[in-house]
Amino acid sequence: MEKRILIIDDEASIRDTLAGVLEDEGLTAVTATSAEEGLAILAEQKIDLILLDIWLGAGVDGLTVLDEIRARWPLPVIMISGHGTIETAVQATRKGAFDFIEKPLSYDKLILSISNGLRFAQLEQENRLLRETVPPPVELAGNSEAITRVKEEIARVAPTNSWVLILGEHGTGKELVAQNIHRLSHTSHLPLVDVNCAAIPDELIESELFGHEKGSFTGAVTSRQGRFDQADGGILFLDEIGDMSLKAQAKILRVLQEQKFERVGGGKTIKVSVRVLAATNKNLEEEIERGNFRADLLHRLSVVPIRVPPLRQRRQDIPALVSSLSVNLIRRGVKAPAFTDGALAVLAGHDWPGNVRELRNFLERIAIMAPVALVDTETVRRFLGNTSDGQVQYENSAAALFMLGYKEAKMAFEKEYLRQRLADNDGNITAVAKSIGVDRSHLSKKLKEFGLSGQDENGEESV
Repeated sequence: MEKRILIIDDEASIRDTLAGVLEDEGLTAVTATSAEEGLAILAEQKIDLILLDIWLGAGVDGLTVLDEIRARWPLPVIMISGHGTIETAVQATRKGAFDFIEKPLSYDKLILSISNGLRFAQLEQENRLLRETVPPPVELAGNSEAITRVKEEIARVAPTNSWVLILGEHGTGKELVAQNIHRLSHTSHLPLVDVNCAAIPDELIESELFGHEKGSFTGAVTSRQGRFDQADGGILFLDEIGDMSLKAQAKILRVLQEQKFERVGGGKTIKVSVRVLAATNKNLEEEIERGNFRADLLHRLSVVPIRVPPLRQRRQDIPALVSSLSVNLIRRGVKAPAFTDGALAVLAGHDWPGNVRELRNFLERIAIMAPVALVDTETVRRFLGNTSDGQVQYENSAAALFMLGYKEAKMAFEKEYLRQRLADNDGNITAVAKSIGVDRSHLSKKLKEFGLSGQDENGEESV
């Protein structure tokens, strides 16, 4: 991609010479004879860097023009002056100039400054894009007793330096718990260094965690810091710790205990201060019995255990999760639909073996494959692979009742209970009344209240 350099100088000879030098370097020169012309070009054309003379004739001060440029365009500006002083250079730098070069110009120095300025501008743009694309910190959605307990545990342990072992099934949000601990910790200004233990081969685990020196093994063309180095003073998150091999466990245990290590191929001992969070979906006590996990490592990691509940144990949180996950879909450019109360009840009745991750993927699938503004019950059933014929009515299941208030839940349960009792007794109201121990007239009133019908002893329909 071509780079366009704007030259603002009132001397034609300087403009022409600079333009020639830039074009020899493969750059595109755009020239302006005055501040007004230069500002007009900036407003209309894409410019990557500006060369600005400190004196533009007619009493125009280049420093004043610099102020206006910096206020309107985030571009590197290199000031050029034939009457430069240290005071002027300092003033230009304070106002945001990238560099200050005196006349007569050294073209080698000028090209080097332009190259550095363009590289700096590219890094600034990349950082700006990264800041815009990184989603804001996500809190754990829901107010169920199970997830409220997790939130309280996070709030208590986060401000301390205690190590935490996060336990839970696949997809329950263990990484999110670690992120929230980091966000509420006193080292939140430092990055959370994440290591996926399951994804690192045994032969690379030492290099990944502790770093290596140049030439220490084939392919080590440069020295490299490890994750412990990167996390010094902050938090290291060891995800899927239960999948780490016994050999790797032995190596990491020593470092966790001593907080010091040597890089691969190095002889210097490096000391660090690292707080460790670890997570696993496995039952580590069972893994210890099978000989797959070290008991001493579990005891070292599990200072404060936090268990993240599966989604089936916090079904009443599903509406809040749907809302939160839909917001994330929208941030990614996916048009997320709304859900009817009945559709949310169907979602609450599903077991979600993949937990929140499965729910997130389901919401994305339904948003893409069923592009409607409002998702109803039948649509959800269809995408879950359930139809109304011969299937449990999810919105009336015990799990879905947790989404309702006490009175609504009680009525929903009674209605479903009586419907099932009628089905078990071939619709015979008298038989149902006897089987559940209530007066027939009272049962008839209840059936009428719920819009249900049955048969009397003569086989005629009765409400």
